[in-house]
Amino acid sequence: MRFLKGAMVAALAAVTAVPVLPAVAQTPRNTVVFLREIDADRYDLHRSTARSAGEVVGMMTDTLVTMDFDGQTIRPGLAERWTVSPDGKTYTFHLRRGVTFCDGKEFTAEDVVYSINRWISRETRSPVAWRAGPVKEIRAVDAHTVEYELNEPFSELLSQLTLFFAGIIDKNTVDRLGQNFGSQGFNGTGPYCWASWTPRNELVLTRHPNYRWGPPQYQNQGPAHVERIVWRVVPEPSARLAAIQTGAADVTQYIPTVALTSLRRVPTVSVLTQPNYFWDFYLGFKVDKPVMNDRAVRRAIHQAVDREALVRAVWFGHAQPALNIINPNALDYDAQSDTMVPRFDPAAAARTLDEAGWTMGSDGVRVKDGQRATFLTYGINTLENQRQSEIIQQQLRRVGIEMRIQLFDATVAWGRMATQEFDALFLSYPYFSAGDALSLYWHSRARPTPNRMNWNNPQTDAWLNEARSATDPAVRRTALANIQRQLAEEAPWLTTARENLYVAVSNRVTGLRAHGLYGIGIYKALDMRTTR
Repeated sequence: MRFLKGAMVAALAAVTAVPVLPAVAQTPRNTVVFLREIDADRYDLHRSTARSAGEVVGMMTDTLVTMDFDGQTIRPGLAERWTVSPDGKTYTFHLRRGVTFCDGKEFTAEDVVYSINRWISRETRSPVAWRAGPVKEIRAVDAHTVEYELNEPFSELLSQLTLFFAGIIDKNTVDRLGQNFGSQGFNGTGPYCWASWTPRNELVLTRHPNYRWGPPQYQNQGPAHVERIVWRVVPEPSARLAAIQTGAADVTQYIPTVALTSLRRVPTVSVLTQPNYFWDFYLGFKVDKPVMNDRAVRRAIHQAVDREALVRAVWFGHAQPALNIINPNALDYDAQSDTMVPRFDPAAAARTLDEAGWTMGSDGVRVKDGQRATFLTYGINTLENQRQSEIIQQQLRRVGIEMRIQLFDATVAWGRMATQEFDALFLSYPYFSAGDALSLYWHSRARPTPNRMNWNNPQTDAWLNEARSATDPAVRRTALANIQRQLAEEAPWLTTARENLYVAVSNRVTGLRAHGLYGIGIYKALDMRTTR
């Protein structure tokens, strides 16, 4: 396709035409500079779902349990050990002693009770409170023992408690900062402490000097070897590449895929990867809005978009074209659902629209009952969204559908996408199983965010509830398979690509391994050192 080739040529020119810069002033020995494409809207772990928040919060906090590098094995965290009652409803966590917050305050069971209760509180309005499970009560039995009681079993509780939302924070700091917690300060027990934040520019962390309780999957349990970490926002991909190659920066997982092959040949840079990684890009539709409420239009969009060509043009082959909602490598993936997703076939897309009564208008946009086939799409202003939105826009126009696009800076985009002022959105997200992915987006209680599609189906809710409380894996698999097949038929979003994880590291930094939990490339960084 001519426009796909044009997009590829333009991207190559934008990134690879930048010359390697001359040597620059080196970063101080005990400082490591991480680069990223966008900033977070805030660093309140209970009020943000952004990966850019999680990659920093994960360094400032600890969780009761942690996830090993295989993406499956649960390891100790702030809890040295735990037990589960025979009915699967009560988890008893035995906490580490000698743990302190960044301000020196001693960590106790009361901090766990406060943090989890704040996470699930209606006042907090966390969009991911469901991840804490159907909580009945969180109790401090004594200073170092917590009972976590559920109303019903939740088979994925321990996995959910490894995510950054479950980090333990200090109540006094939250009370002191109020709504400014996570924007003007933070206090956790993690290996790094909040120093400063300049939005859209950089966030600085300093080493927690008393930290000695890191997860066992690291050789170093603390304190961290590196004294200072700078998380710097650099939106331009060519600038990120130049900084990594010249030593002006040290680590980034935000590598323009067009440059990945050439970057691997640079002797001063290593590229890390992680196969146990699930991160999908999608175009979601508000199913109760005009045009988007017509299943025929949604299915025609699937038929009009060439996802294989899209991945070649946008990700340059360093991603996988997607079909249905769930990655085939994820737990409880249903293969039959993939066969039910409409395949790329522009002629079939035209027939689908014709049969549904959408007739071609004089301006090339279809019309039905006086309604033009046009919709407004929001998204975060990233390189991937810029490219894929333009390509999809052109592919849809060829079958008579008009897609209008507005992309926003990340600091405001999350707020805009929590509204009802748009019809569709570009977004990407991480998950670790089918149950995790489907619970995040498709329960009616998750409206208006993260269920931005406004999906409200009692049968979906019933299947989700059955899967979450199932103690029999076969029952869980069946319920989740039913949802995957339902969504394949209804087409409430178009999964465009499955991202691979790549982390570029300069040769002045050693000891890093790519992790990937919730899409986060580097987790804790306790083994990280600088060579100069």
